[in-house]
Amino acid sequence: MRTSDAKVESANMPVFVADDITGVILVGGKSRRMGRDKAFLQMQGKPLFERVLDLFRGSFAKVLLVGDRSERFSSYSLTVLPDLIPGSSLGGVYTGLSGADSEWIFVSSCDLPFPSVAILRHLCSLREGYDAVVPKTGQGYEPLFALYSKRCLEPIQKLLEGGECCAYAWYPQVRVREVGPEEIARLDPTGTAFLNLNTPEDVINTGGIT
Repeated sequence: MRTSDAKVESANMPVFVADDITGVILVGGKSRRMGRDKAFLQMQGKPLFERVLDLFRGSFAKVLLVGDRSERFSSYSLTVLPDLIPGSSLGGVYTGLSGADSEWIFVSSCDLPFPSVAILRHLCSLREGYDAVVPKTGQGYEPLFALYSKRCLEPIQKLLEGGECCAYAWYPQVRVREVGPEEIARLDPTGTAFLNLNTPEDVINTGGIT
Protein backbone atom coordinates (compact mmCIF):
# COMPACT_ATOMS: atom_id res chain seq x y z
CA MET A 1 0.00 0.00 0.00
CA ARG A 2 1.25 3.47 -0.87
CA THR A 3 0.37 6.59 1.07
CA SER A 4 0.22 10.12 -0.26
CA ASP A 5 -0.49 13.51 1.29
CA ALA A 6 -3.59 14.07 -0.81
CA LYS A 7 -6.90 14.47 0.96
CA VAL A 8 -10.20 12.67 0.48
CA GLU A 9 -12.60 15.51 -0.09
CA SER A 10 -15.43 14.26 2.11
CA ALA A 11 -13.37 13.04 5.05
CA ASN A 12 -10.25 15.25 5.20
CA MET A 13 -8.11 12.13 5.62
CA PRO A 14 -4.89 11.12 3.86
CA VAL A 15 -5.50 8.97 0.80
CA PHE A 16 -4.17 5.46 0.64
CA VAL A 17 -3.96 3.69 -2.69
CA ALA A 18 -4.31 -0.10 -2.65
CA ASP A 19 -2.44 -1.64 -5.57
CA ASP A 20 -3.99 -5.08 -5.08
CA ILE A 21 -7.66 -4.10 -4.86
CA THR A 22 -9.77 -2.99 -7.83
CA GLY A 23 -12.64 -0.60 -7.21
CA VAL A 24 -15.81 -1.78 -8.96
CA ILE A 25 -18.78 0.56 -9.31
CA LEU A 26 -22.09 -1.01 -10.31
CA VAL A 27 -23.87 1.27 -12.79
CA GLY A 28 -26.45 -1.06 -14.31
CA GLY A 29 -29.57 -0.30 -12.28
CA LYS A 30 -32.76 0.63 -14.11
CA SER A 31 -33.74 3.44 -11.66
CA ARG A 32 -37.44 2.73 -12.25
CA ARG A 33 -38.69 4.35 -9.04
CA MET A 34 -36.45 7.38 -9.51
CA GLY A 35 -37.61 7.90 -13.08
CA ARG A 36 -34.14 8.89 -14.30
CA ASP A 37 -30.57 7.60 -14.25
CA LYS A 38 -29.51 7.62 -10.58
CA ALA A 39 -25.84 7.57 -11.48
CA PHE A 40 -26.06 11.17 -12.71
CA LEU A 41 -28.54 12.48 -10.18
CA GLN A 42 -27.15 15.64 -8.60
CA MET A 43 -26.43 15.55 -4.88
CA GLN A 44 -25.09 18.79 -3.44
CA GLY A 45 -23.69 19.84 -6.81
CA LYS A 46 -22.14 16.54 -7.87
CA PRO A 47 -23.55 13.43 -9.62
CA LEU A 48 -23.93 10.48 -7.26
CA PHE A 49 -21.67 8.38 -9.44
CA GLU A 50 -18.83 10.90 -9.14
CA ARG A 51 -19.06 10.88 -5.35
CA VAL A 52 -18.24 7.16 -5.36
CA LEU A 53 -15.70 7.57 -8.16
CA ASP A 54 -13.77 10.25 -6.25
CA LEU A 55 -13.50 7.98 -3.23
CA PHE A 56 -12.38 5.01 -5.32
CA ARG A 57 -9.83 6.98 -7.33
CA GLY A 58 -8.27 8.10 -4.07
CA SER A 59 -8.26 4.56 -2.69
CA PHE A 60 -7.50 2.09 -5.47
CA ALA A 61 -4.99 1.93 -8.30
CA LYS A 62 -7.68 0.78 -10.77
CA VAL A 63 -11.41 1.42 -11.07
CA LEU A 64 -13.87 -0.52 -13.25
CA LEU A 65 -17.53 0.10 -14.01
CA VAL A 66 -20.01 -2.73 -14.48
CA GLY A 67 -23.25 -2.18 -16.36
CA ASP A 68 -24.89 -1.41 -19.65
CA ARG A 69 -25.02 1.75 -21.80
CA SER A 70 -21.29 2.39 -21.57
CA GLU A 71 -21.68 5.57 -23.64
CA ARG A 72 -22.96 7.29 -20.47
CA PHE A 73 -19.41 7.23 -19.11
CA SER A 74 -17.44 7.98 -22.26
CA SER A 75 -15.95 11.16 -20.80
CA TYR A 76 -14.41 9.43 -17.76
CA SER A 77 -11.74 7.26 -19.42
CA LEU A 78 -12.91 4.21 -17.48
CA THR A 79 -13.36 0.60 -18.53
CA VAL A 80 -17.04 -0.39 -18.54
CA LEU A 81 -17.75 -4.14 -18.40
CA PRO A 82 -21.16 -5.37 -19.59
CA ASP A 83 -22.84 -7.77 -17.18
CA LEU A 84 -21.90 -11.38 -17.89
CA ILE A 85 -25.15 -12.48 -16.25
CA PRO A 86 -27.56 -9.53 -16.50
CA GLY A 87 -30.46 -8.80 -14.22
CA SER A 88 -29.14 -8.40 -10.70
CA SER A 89 -26.57 -6.66 -8.55
CA LEU A 90 -25.10 -10.09 -7.74
CA GLY A 91 -24.45 -10.52 -11.45
CA GLY A 92 -22.60 -7.21 -11.32
CA VAL A 93 -20.42 -8.43 -8.47
CA TYR A 94 -19.71 -11.60 -10.44
CA THR A 95 -18.75 -9.57 -13.53
CA GLY A 96 -16.47 -7.32 -11.49
CA LEU A 97 -14.70 -10.28 -9.91
CA SER A 98 -14.34 -11.98 -13.29
CA GLY A 99 -12.98 -8.89 -15.04
CA ALA A 100 -10.61 -7.58 -12.39
CA ASP A 101 -6.89 -8.32 -12.67
CA SER A 102 -6.49 -8.14 -8.89
CA GLU A 103 -7.32 -10.84 -6.36
CA TRP A 104 -9.65 -8.48 -4.51
CA ILE A 105 -12.37 -6.04 -5.53
CA PHE A 106 -14.18 -3.43 -3.51
CA VAL A 107 -17.75 -3.12 -4.79
CA SER A 108 -20.06 -0.13 -4.48
CA SER A 109 -23.37 0.77 -6.02
CA CYS A 110 -23.22 4.04 -7.93
CA ASP A 111 -25.90 5.83 -5.92
CA LEU A 112 -24.48 6.26 -2.42
CA PRO A 113 -24.71 9.96 -1.55
CA PHE A 114 -22.21 9.77 1.32
CA PRO A 115 -19.81 6.87 0.72
CA SER A 116 -17.53 6.51 3.72
CA VAL A 117 -13.76 6.50 3.40
CA ALA A 118 -13.50 5.41 7.05
CA ILE A 119 -15.64 2.33 6.46
CA LEU A 120 -13.84 1.54 3.20
CA ARG A 121 -10.45 1.63 4.91
CA HIS A 122 -11.64 -0.43 7.84
CA LEU A 123 -13.04 -3.16 5.60
CA CYS A 124 -9.83 -3.29 3.57
CA SER A 125 -7.77 -3.64 6.75
CA LEU A 126 -9.65 -6.79 7.81
CA ARG A 127 -9.26 -9.03 4.78
CA GLU A 128 -6.43 -11.28 5.96
CA GLY A 129 -7.79 -14.78 6.55
CA TYR A 130 -11.14 -14.08 4.89
CA ASP A 131 -12.74 -14.31 1.45
CA ALA A 132 -15.10 -11.36 1.94
CA VAL A 133 -15.47 -8.44 4.33
CA VAL A 134 -19.03 -7.14 4.56
CA PRO A 135 -20.76 -4.46 6.67
CA LYS A 136 -23.84 -5.48 8.62
CA THR A 137 -26.04 -2.76 10.08
CA GLY A 138 -29.26 -3.05 12.07
CA GLN A 139 -31.06 -3.38 8.73
CA GLY A 140 -28.93 -6.33 7.62
CA TYR A 141 -26.01 -6.88 5.26
CA GLU A 142 -24.72 -4.12 3.00
CA PRO A 143 -23.35 -6.33 0.20
CA LEU A 144 -22.93 -3.45 -2.25
CA PHE A 145 -20.28 -1.62 -0.26
CA ALA A 146 -18.05 -4.56 0.50
CA LEU A 147 -14.76 -6.32 -0.21
CA TYR A 148 -14.65 -9.63 -2.12
CA SER A 149 -11.88 -11.96 -3.27
CA LYS A 150 -11.85 -14.14 -6.37
CA ARG A 151 -12.51 -17.11 -4.10
CA CYS A 152 -16.10 -15.88 -4.12
CA LEU A 153 -16.50 -16.45 -7.86
CA GLU A 154 -17.48 -20.11 -7.79
CA PRO A 155 -20.27 -19.90 -5.18
CA ILE A 156 -21.69 -16.78 -6.84
CA GLN A 157 -21.65 -18.47 -10.25
CA LYS A 158 -23.44 -21.54 -8.92
CA LEU A 159 -26.09 -19.38 -7.28
CA LEU A 160 -26.70 -17.35 -10.44
CA GLU A 161 -26.80 -20.44 -12.63
CA GLY A 162 -29.45 -21.84 -10.30
CA GLY A 163 -31.61 -18.77 -10.89
CA GLU A 164 -30.96 -17.22 -7.46
CA CYS A 165 -29.80 -13.61 -7.27
CA CYS A 166 -29.85 -12.77 -3.55
CA ALA A 167 -26.71 -10.70 -3.04
CA TYR A 168 -25.70 -12.55 0.14
CA ALA A 169 -27.25 -16.05 -0.06
CA TRP A 170 -23.83 -17.48 -0.90
CA TYR A 171 -22.05 -16.07 2.18
CA PRO A 172 -22.22 -19.35 4.16
CA GLN A 173 -20.00 -20.96 1.51
CA VAL A 174 -17.03 -18.62 2.05
CA ARG A 175 -15.14 -17.08 4.95
CA VAL A 176 -16.95 -13.82 5.65
CA ARG A 177 -15.79 -11.20 8.11
CA GLU A 178 -18.94 -9.40 9.22
CA VAL A 179 -18.39 -5.83 10.34
CA GLY A 180 -21.32 -5.44 12.70
CA PRO A 181 -23.51 -2.53 13.76
CA GLU A 182 -21.33 -1.44 16.68
CA GLU A 183 -18.20 -1.30 14.51
CA ILE A 184 -20.09 0.55 11.79
CA ALA A 185 -21.58 3.05 14.24
CA ARG A 186 -18.12 4.08 15.42
CA LEU A 187 -17.09 4.75 11.83
CA ASP A 188 -20.39 6.29 10.72
CA PRO A 189 -21.76 8.25 13.69
CA THR A 190 -24.26 10.16 11.53
CA GLY A 191 -25.69 6.95 10.08
CA THR A 192 -25.51 8.23 6.49
CA ALA A 193 -22.96 5.89 4.88
CA PHE A 194 -25.56 3.47 3.54
CA LEU A 195 -28.39 5.83 2.67
CA ASN A 196 -30.31 4.49 -0.29
CA LEU A 197 -31.90 6.88 -2.76
CA ASN A 198 -34.81 5.39 -4.70
CA THR A 199 -37.19 8.29 -5.34
CA PRO A 200 -36.89 12.03 -6.05
CA GLU A 201 -38.29 12.62 -2.55
CA ASP A 202 -35.37 10.70 -1.05
CA VAL A 203 -32.97 13.06 -2.79
CA ILE A 204 -34.77 16.17 -1.56
CA ASN A 205 -34.87 14.82 2.01
CA THR A 206 -31.09 14.34 2.04
CA GLY A 207 -30.34 17.83 0.73
CA GLY A 208 -29.87 16.97 -2.93
CA ILE A 209 -31.14 18.59 -6.10
CA THR A 210 -33.10 16.55 -8.62
